[in-house]
Amino acid sequence: MLSLNLLPSSNITFSKTSKRYPINDSRADPNLVNRKHQNPRNLQPPSLPLKKISNSNQIHGNPSRISCSRFDFSRCFGHPFAVSSTPSSQIVKAASGAPQEASPDGEIEAKPDKKIHLALIFGLWYFQNIVFNIYNKKVLNIFPFPWLLASFQLLVGSVWMFILWSLKLQSCPKISKSFIVALLGPALFHTIGHISACVSFSKVAVSFTHVIKSAEPAFSVVFSSFLGDTYPLKVWLSLLPIVFGCSLAATTEVSFNFAGLWGAMISNVGFVFRNIYSKKSLQNFKEVNGLNLYGWISIISFLYLFPVAIFVEGSQWVAGYHIAIESIGKPTTFYLWVILSGIFYHLYNQSSYQALDDISPLTFSVGNTMKRVVVIVATVLVFRNPVRPLNAVGSAIAIFGTFLYSQATAKKPKKEA
Repeated sequence: MLSLNLLPSSNITFSKTSKRYPINDSRADPNLVNRKHQNPRNLQPPSLPLKKISNSNQIHGNPSRISCSRFDFSRCFGHPFAVSSTPSSQIVKAASGAPQEASPDGEIEAKPDKKIHLALIFGLWYFQNIVFNIYNKKVLNIFPFPWLLASFQLLVGSVWMFILWSLKLQSCPKISKSFIVALLGPALFHTIGHISACVSFSKVAVSFTHVIKSAEPAFSVVFSSFLGDTYPLKVWLSLLPIVFGCSLAATTEVSFNFAGLWGAMISNVGFVFRNIYSKKSLQNFKEVNGLNLYGWISIISFLYLFPVAIFVEGSQWVAGYHIAIESIGKPTTFYLWVILSGIFYHLYNQSSYQALDDISPLTFSVGNTMKRVVVIVATVLVFRNPVRPLNAVGSAIAIFGTFLYSQATAKKPKKEA
């Protein structure tokens, strides 16, 4: 007679008469666990605590009975390994025998591993964003055609996703007419946000564009309020330092011009409406993960942008290319910069979507705030942009305001009875 004992220590043992044969749970036969699907009547009700089985005769006729301290059967049906609400990455780590700690609710948490995981997520996200901003600005300094560069960056992302789908490194979502129609609005506003930011980058310092883009929460609250959403007073108060800081930074910016300012502000509007329309139009497609969603947005955005780019500045590309090659000396260097800007544009957006899947919205918002600080500091050091004291103070106030906004809009977790 075989009995399967699943204890909080995450060790699985098979007992046969008086001898015990411990095995690693990662090698357990799934068929033994899956017998609960074949004979669900033998499972105890979820409201009754299960006791540790010490005698195999107690479960005679029910070889797959599972015992544990707290077990929610409503979460395990439909999955052969009884997955709890703990993230899948933590479940895999628990199965591997990594050091873990029990939370007050009885769930197992891998705190050291989780910290390493978060550090890797944010490290990649920040690094990719810095590299994109540096090479994007380098290209625009010698080839000031943001419409073509923005189109190329979206094309690189589209090709990247087709490669992932073709090699089955990423599961391709099922595409339907309703899904494509639902994406048309978010992709249009993503296109507006992306090209406006590129125009701003081509006109002013990268640091100034990011300071103005830190005002995105103010645009989000204002437009969402017009559409019927309500916000508490603390959210509105958190917008004051954002507006004041951006205004101070704009009036003291050395590289200031109105085209760069308006480009950054229109970019904020575009991305805010992208987020608003995404929530409304993509409610029925929650099975599509963030990476696939962004991939299809990139594809549709490229189809939107490239024809317009040809109309706006296409007649100047050939002459601008020759001037860029003359100024840089080596064509391969120019090609490398353009390709790196496209690759890292997609990678940092991909990392941000994956980060949002793995962490809470509050952690993501705080991380996004700190990302702007890191990017601003890095680009100032690389391009040696002159920064006036009041400009630095205004930038700091605006960034701090976005942090206050993320705290004010954070939803407190509901306590379970």
